Amino acid sequence: MKKILKKAALLLFVGSSSLHASALADVADRIVAVVGKEVIFKSDIDARELMLRLQYPQLAKDPGLFRSVLDGLIDQKIILAKAQIDSVSIDENSITSTSIERFKELSTRFASKAEMESRLGKSSAGILEGIRQELRNQQMVDTLRRKKSAGITVTYGEVMAYYAANREKIPQIPEEVSLSQILKYPQVTQENKAQPLATIERILKELKGGADFAVMAKQYSQDPGSAQAGGDLGFIPKGQLIPSFENAAYALNEGQISNVVETRYGYHIIQLLSKELNSIHARHILIVFDRKEGDFSGSIRELETLRSEALSGKESFATLAKQYSDDPASAAIGGLVLVGGSTKPMFSPLALRPQLQQIIATLKKSGDICEPQKIVPQQGEPFYAIFRLNDRREAHTLDPEKDYAYLEELALNNKTQQIFSQWVQQLRKEVYVRTSDI
Repeated sequence: MKKILKKAALLLFVGSSSLHASALADVADRIVAVVGKEVIFKSDIDARELMLRLQYPQLAKDPGLFRSVLDGLIDQKIILAKAQIDSVSIDENSITSTSIERFKELSTRFASKAEMESRLGKSSAGILEGIRQELRNQQMVDTLRRKKSAGITVTYGEVMAYYAANREKIPQIPEEVSLSQILKYPQVTQENKAQPLATIERILKELKGGADFAVMAKQYSQDPGSAQAGGDLGFIPKGQLIPSFENAAYALNEGQISNVVETRYGYHIIQLLSKELNSIHARHILIVFDRKEGDFSGSIRELETLRSEALSGKESFATLAKQYSDDPASAAIGGLVLVGGSTKPMFSPLALRPQLQQIIATLKKSGDICEPQKIVPQQGEPFYAIFRLNDRREAHTLDPEKDYAYLEELALNNKTQQIFSQWVQQLRKEVYVRTSDI
């Protein structure tokens, strides 16, 4: 199973190949492989190794990681060459929005923007562009993978044969939980809003005087995920934004700039780039509120009331989350917590930070709701939240009957990977590949 994880991580790893690793090595860079007319530098592999260790700590002590990364990058370049020959199309809108989200996620792994740029040896703009390019590559690879895997199925006999051959290798199915949440941020005093308002009004005046929006966003916006992209938020489906922001954005004509818009994050200026029936492409400039002296007392009281209503059955937790949670993403789906971009409600508690793992451990049965808890994220402002345990599945050894759906997925993934790997090996015979001694 570890080998399967590593193969998937290496072949389709996102956000690293364009992040040159000059800051990682004390020796001169050198060519370690040639694929067709393209070369692979040692710094390319160093950068991928670093990013893999950040995202997959279990691979950190793998002595063969460098070679595995190199083989994965060679395979990717071969597949991309095939994708270009076949003129595989890509969705630039989804790439833009996803790259911004990936950049935000990556930035949370460092104490500061300066540390991130130092560790990765690139500016924030360069890191974002690297993620964007890697997403393009992944989308082309995924398209070819889907074509090769279309129609592949596994019979009951194949599933059981896979189980018989791998039963000793299949690890215990880990504990999984399903959670819902309601978040509340502190109230902000009018005094703490005064300076941000003065700043955003000055920026708006410059924009109305002809200043370039993207340039102003890079210079002034305090949204770390979009500032370096000129404030670009990508295409956003309707219903995914805070109502006041979304209403203001949808009221604009293409190219038009809004007046100052207030949300719980702070003050925004929005420019609508394009609008479709159920989505918009917008960019913004954000000046955040100073919440250092924010009053949490009202938020705590509100959460206590909401908890009592949910426990008494007066109202469902999902309904309360939709109405009162300050987190628009989870509020839209009844407070349900989704991890790592997955659409599956069940996930391992180990995917969460230690503080949240401790909170979950106190919830013993489905329907339990914790008291309001103060959460201090690695980046961003603190908040209070209540969490509801929807379901818990204890860790257990795979049972081929009770866990057949899980086993079937393993067998299908294995068969698909084998077919895809065979195809890649055939492509290797058609492309010149030379590697140096490592």
